[in-house]
Amino acid sequence: MLLNYQFDCIESTVETQTLVLIHGLFGSLSNLGIIARAFQDKFNILQIDVRNHGHSGHSDEMNYNLMANDVLETIDHLNIQNFIVIGHSMGGKIAMKLADLMQQTASDRLQKLIVLDMTPFAYQENHHDQIFKALFAVEEAQVESRKDATEIMRQFLKEEMVIQFLLKSWNKGQWLFNVKALYHHYADILSWDVQTVNAIPTLFIKGGNSPYLSKPEHFEAVNTQFSNVQIKTVEGVGHWLHAEKPAEVNGLIEGFIEN
Repeated sequence: MLLNYQFDCIESTVETQTLVLIHGLFGSLSNLGIIARAFQDKFNILQIDVRNHGHSGHSDEMNYNLMANDVLETIDHLNIQNFIVIGHSMGGKIAMKLADLMQQTASDRLQKLIVLDMTPFAYQENHHDQIFKALFAVEEAQVESRKDATEIMRQFLKEEMVIQFLLKSWNKGQWLFNVKALYHHYADILSWDVQTVNAIPTLFIKGGNSPYLSKPEHFEAVNTQFSNVQIKTVEGVGHWLHAEKPAEVNGLIEGFIEN
């Protein structure tokens, strides 16, 4: 699937390095805009809507192999030969799967991998049950105004920041993401099935208060599956570390890319 994208070039030569930014669940291509703006003078920037999100196509099929191949198809469509991938949350898993695909083809196009607050691990916890209830409630009510949608969501969700984040994908009385497909494939989103060891230079950045990269089995999964890896922690932040402490996160990204 060719994805919806925004591609900002400082140079159009094949040697120019591109940062490929992949958002997480319920997101869209603007979610990593803080990172895009920080590096737009040094790199070409590709921001994408993954399948069933934003303005990309909807599909009843959704797993990491398909999503990684979508990203690769879009990169190939743009003739991007030299790139670094940065993925947040679910986007981090897509990025890791993409790295696995690239390694299988012995390709050196993917230079480095950066994963924000995610682990190559099959999670068991459901962190989004209330979010799905809120999204379906808004759909079933068939409201058209943002105000009405917000009031319905507040019956299920207490965090105003989460509500406002979700509403970024609310347009003309409809969710841009495919709620039913995301719900039906939630187990696939939690899952992970890559068993190979990847040698690509990789940086994991975790939020100090986030549960996604916090347990011994999470660190074991990272160190087992990536042989050339660093793990950095941004203290005092949760899952949205790049929004809470952008300067620190961008500094870690820049240091890793340049070294």
